[in-house]
Amino acid sequence: MKTKMLATLLLALAMIISACGGGNSAGGNSGEESSGSSQSLVFGTGGTSGSYYPIGGALKPILEQSDLVGNITVESTGASVANIQNIQDGLNQMAVVMSDVAYDAVEGKGQFEGKKVDIKALAGMYPNVVQIVATKDSGIKTVEDLKGKKVGVGKVGSGVEQSAQKVLEAVDYTYDDLSKVTHTGYADSVQEMKNGNLDAAFFTSGVPNSNITDLMQQNEITFVEIKGETAEALKEKYPFYKDYKIPAGDEAKYNLENEIVTVGIQNMIIVSPDLDEELVKDMTKRYYEYLGSDEVAVGVLKQLDRDEIAKDLITPLHPGAKAFYEEQGILE
Repeated sequence: MKTKMLATLLLALAMIISACGGGNSAGGNSGEESSGSSQSLVFGTGGTSGSYYPIGGALKPILEQSDLVGNITVESTGASVANIQNIQDGLNQMAVVMSDVAYDAVEGKGQFEGKKVDIKALAGMYPNVVQIVATKDSGIKTVEDLKGKKVGVGKVGSGVEQSAQKVLEAVDYTYDDLSKVTHTGYADSVQEMKNGNLDAAFFTSGVPNSNITDLMQQNEITFVEIKGETAEALKEKYPFYKDYKIPAGDEAKYNLENEIVTVGIQNMIIVSPDLDEELVKDMTKRYYEYLGSDEVAVGVLKQLDRDEIAKDLITPLHPGAKAFYEEQGILE
């Protein structure tokens, strides 16, 4: 009798353990299945003071509405390069990056020389616009006019400096063709222009850039356009550059008298190629619907035409994202 009772108790205990065990926590950061068919994801963004981090925060509750998403952890990172490396290492499952860095990753160039990374696009976002601003007294009106001038090119190794070097290269210039080069950030470049120590400076950011707006309050400036042969040479060698126009008369974008023609580098949302197709399709759908709603709180996302977010991407679309866009009929 005792043996029979013991066997019954052991069987009951085994059933309880089987019912309770095995699942990962929905709040985990591993990116693996959390419970049932839902999955926990880590969303790599950028520094907490930049624009990537609040974008991640805004999209988190939107994407978590999916039954296929258990939890999304929005993580502050070193931005584009770090985000791509983290996806490669399995630390992030999705991220925001700039197209120039993504291009280098999939082509095995630049910082990813000889080490191609397999990343997929979920959607495009707003562009970081190359804005060259000069003091009116400098007489600078074209990129060629930068020769012999004092120019701020952004911090060493920054995206701003990379753009500055590429734009100068498009007119066959190097730093040697300038009388002075300073590796200053936005605020310092503006201060140096106010003090008369710089004739012009590069800004690669969304529009408007608050530092440029500040400069315009008490100083007469000129926006140096990137167009014609200069723009064509730039786009031919670096396909992640796209034409961009800063409109005239838009109070939210400097309220300019005349339209400014320049170029921009698109930001984009990328995902791991290992993510489930249905999961990515559902997240893409929710991102698309969010952009068409009144819920968009981040300014740069309000500028997006949601029917353009699948076009001219520098990396291949994830099959799940592609399937959704095909259903919408918005692929080229």
